[in-house]
This record gives sequence, structure tokens and C-alpha cells, in this order.
Amino acid sequence: MDALAAAALVFGLLLLFLGAGVWVFVALLASSVVALHLGLGFPLDRIGAIAKGVLWRASSGWELAAIPMFILMGELIFRTDLSTRLFAGLEPLVARVPGRLYHSNIIGCTLFAAVSGSSTATTATVGRMTAAALKERHYDSRLAVGSLAGAGSLGLLIPPSIMMIIYGVLAEVSITKLFIAGLLPGLLVAGLYSAFIAGRCLLRPGLAPRSEVSDGPLLAPAMRGLVPIALLIVVVLGGIYSGLVTPSEAAAVGVLATLAVTLLLGQLTWPLFSEALLAALKSSCMIATILAAAALLSAAMGYLHVPATIAQAIGGLGLDPYALIALLALFYILLGFFLDGVSIVVMTLAITLPLVQQAGFDPVWYGVFLVLMVELGLMTPPVGFNLYVLQSVTGQPLATIARAAIPFFFLMLLAAAILTAAPEIALWLPEKLG
Repeated sequence: MDALAAAALVFGLLLLFLGAGVWVFVALLASSVVALHLGLGFPLDRIGAIAKGVLWRASSGWELAAIPMFILMGELIFRTDLSTRLFAGLEPLVARVPGRLYHSNIIGCTLFAAVSGSSTATTATVGRMTAAALKERHYDSRLAVGSLAGAGSLGLLIPPSIMMIIYGVLAEVSITKLFIAGLLPGLLVAGLYSAFIAGRCLLRPGLAPRSEVSDGPLLAPAMRGLVPIALLIVVVLGGIYSGLVTPSEAAAVGVLATLAVTLLLGQLTWPLFSEALLAALKSSCMIATILAAAALLSAAMGYLHVPATIAQAIGGLGLDPYALIALLALFYILLGFFLDGVSIVVMTLAITLPLVQQAGFDPVWYGVFLVLMVELGLMTPPVGFNLYVLQSVTGQPLATIARAAIPFFFLMLLAAAILTAAPEIALWLPEKLG
């Protein structure tokens, strides 16, 4: 079987299994086994021998230890009043900025992303903090929900990022460099969101009603409310950027720091800890099984020569490097309508990474670009997780939330275009600190 026919076979099998409603990791495993058996005639015992080695290597990497640790860190913060303290600290700080408390969504998500690594945890935590408060103060619900949908996705871009750990493991790229590379693009996206909100509120002042806080903000109490989250950010990111700890070690240190902070604040209880541990275990197992199954799919496509053939086919089109990136952006936006971020990365990276490297793009830069593409999928139905999280938090219809997220979808797309035109935004810090 030639490689293009094999690619069609693999893609068709994935659509068949996913369309049947089976779990993603089962669809990946089944597609790999069937493709190797039908495409190359491999007997099942040989496929089993291949799978044994691939699955072991994919599931035993030390870098993967960071994933459950960062998830546990986010779950602990989510279940304590650290998030409430964050909002209380931000409220007086943004009182005189055009848009006022809308910016608490942007800044709150940015800060929480720096300690959770999860978009879902970021959206849920900040959404629960701010949605009701903004509604009580008569802020525009559409702008409030849209800003939450957009800023919540920063959990994948602002380091530490679980998605960047996954990309780094699969692409064999330094996770520390990826974390450093995601910082400025994350701040760029947050800045675009805040600039849009400020512009809207300058044009329509009624969108951001005045509050009593704006007349005399007390900065000292505000800063005290921000201290716990700031401390965790310094512990995790400071350890990574200083070179004192690896990302995996920083994740463990971050969990210990979170436990210490919650214990000192009188928030840590055994029921809370057990709930957070169970939630982190479920999420970690989901990610780990998908990663291992995707590794087998990548190996199967290698045996079938799919990546090399597709790379040659696209290379034969003579596309300009920027046209290639535009084509890949459209490809990922379409995938975002139907697949979650982890599945998108693990199912496509074996094909797309060789293409962008051949076109002259840095793999660290591509990791940041790919995370931006995945974040776009978080704001698009029917699979956009952020939309469902906000639906549960606010009680608004999914269609209303999706419409509110549209401006922020295009702002993130603008950020991806800026990053493509000026790749040094992502690469400057890794070069300086590397």
C-alpha cells in the first residue's frame, strides 16, 4: 500500500472510531493496529511487540511527571479561597482603568494560568470568582463571558503549561525553553484582550458601571490578597527560569508550596485534599492514555511512511513558508471544532512538525504557535471546553456564550499572525536565558 492510501486509511479509521463514540485513546490504538494489519500485513504478534515497546517508552518519560503535579496544584487552588483572594486583590487595582472589573478576568486568568497549567481549571476558577460579581454590579454579561472564554484559554500558553509539556515530550524539545517562549506571547494575548475591552468601554462607557471601589482604592489590602498567588508563581517559575529545578521538579515543589500556603491559611482539610487528588488522578490518567496511544499511532504512520510522503507532497506544492503556516492554521481551526487539544497535538504532530522544520521554522516557536491554535479550539463549539465550563458557571445558553467569544477568538488569531510575522516574540527570551 502506498503512503497516500495509508494516510487515507488511517484518517478514515480515526473518523470511523471517533464517530462511533469510543474513547479517544481506544480510537488511536484501534486505528494503529488495524492500519498496520491491513496496510502492511503485519501479524498481530508483531504488532503487539511493536506496541509493547512504544507504549512503554511513551509512558515512562520523566517529563510526564510534571503533568499530574501541575494538575493537582490547580485543583488545590480551585478548591480553596486563594482564588477569592485573587479577585479581591485585583478589584481595586483595575478600578480606574477603562473597562474596570472586566480586566479582572484577563489579569486573574493570566495569574492563575501561571500556577495551574490548565485552561479548564483557569476558566472554571476565575469564572466562579468573577461572573456573579460582575452580574451583581450590572456589567455587560456578553463582554464579561466573552472575556472569560478568551482569557481562560491562557492556561495553555502562560507557563507552566500542560500542553507545552505534551508538545515538548512528543517533539523532543526542551520544556524549559517552551515555558520561557510562551511567556511573552501569553502577555501579548492578554494585552490584546485588555486593549479591546478598554476600547469598547471608551466607546460605550455604560458597559462598565462605576463602583464605590474606584473612588478610593486601598492598594495595601489589595497587595495582601495577591500575595499567596504571587508566592506560588515565584516558586514555580522562578525555580524553572533560574535553572535550580527542572519543570518536573518545579511541579513537585509547586504542589508542596501550595499545600504549605493552604495549610497556613487554614484552608487545607483531608476531604478537600482527597477531592483534589481524585480529580487530578482522573485528568492525568486521561492525558497519559491518550499520549501513549498517540505514540503508537505515530509509530504506525512511520512504518506506513505517511509523514514523509505527506511532507514531500506539500513540499511539492511549492508553498511559501507563510502560506504553509496559514494552511496549517486553517487545518487546526477546523480540527478544533471536533477534537480536544491533547488529541489534536498528539494526532498531527508527527506530520506537521517535519513540514514546519523543513520550511525553516524553529520547533520552539512552532510549539507556541500550535498551543495558540489549540486555544482557538477551546472557544469554538461543539467541543470547546471553555464554553461548556462557562455554561455551567453562568447558566447561559451555549450559543450565547459562543457568540460572546467571537471577538476574542479573532484577537487570538491576530496574536498568532503577529507571532508568525515576528517570531522573536517567542524566541527572544529563550535565546537570552538559554
